[in-house]
Amino acid sequence: MTLEQSASLQLPSFLHGTFRSARQKAKREGLRCGEQYHEDGTFLAPRQMVAVPPGEVVVVHEVVDFQRERPAWRLYMVSHVMVALSEPPQSSIPVRRDYEALFRETAWGALFFATTHMGPVSAQSTAKRLQAVLRFWEPLQGARYLFKKLGEAHTLEELMVASCDWAMAAWCPGEDAPVRERLALAVDRMARATREDCIEAICREMPRALAHVGKLKHRSVVADPAFQRERLATLDPRAFERVSGALTGEIMSLLLDWDHELGMQ
Repeated sequence: MTLEQSASLQLPSFLHGTFRSARQKAKREGLRCGEQYHEDGTFLAPRQMVAVPPGEVVVVHEVVDFQRERPAWRLYMVSHVMVALSEPPQSSIPVRRDYEALFRETAWGALFFATTHMGPVSAQSTAKRLQAVLRFWEPLQGARYLFKKLGEAHTLEELMVASCDWAMAAWCPGEDAPVRERLALAVDRMARATREDCIEAICREMPRALAHVGKLKHRSVVADPAFQRERLATLDPRAFERVSGALTGEIMSLLLDWDHELGMQ
């Protein structure tokens, strides 16, 4: 399947409508793609792409979607596509991985996967997601975006700060440059990162994770940088890959695991 590229932002028509209609259309799209994938391992292109008028608002996160009877662009509905896509007989991990790899090569797919943090959020996968957004930067700048806070819709730059500030803080700290340049620098560093590079990035993000993780029974221990480095060094490759991108939420989960393990000793 060949994906058409456009200089203006275009979104699949199944992402537009009231909450109910968009959800139904997204599910049908997922089932349609799932059937095709089961047949020959490929995906069908969306039936209809629609140009988004300049300045139109796109709802990126469901948490701010309160006007559900109002027709709108609902980008987060891609997650409903992926749920339906993964229904048996498909195995969820391969089909979701392949769907992302293909539709990350579109402006809408690039933005969805970069801001949603689905599946593994390793340094390598994050680099690919952010690089895809950078490739579609110009068309994506045409819209405005609602993310996790009510109020004025974000510009693309503001959206990327709201959703991916952790990547810039962990991978290019102290850089005083436009958002697009900082993202490009983070992408370059993530793509070339060694395990030691990832540990340094994770440690830079540790203070923020500790500030948001909530109650820890052994906070003084898990907050010790020496303890953190020791535990990071012993993670098996699969567990380490999961946190290697330095996503705050993944680090919080790691801290909770360590706190639980200490309580079991």
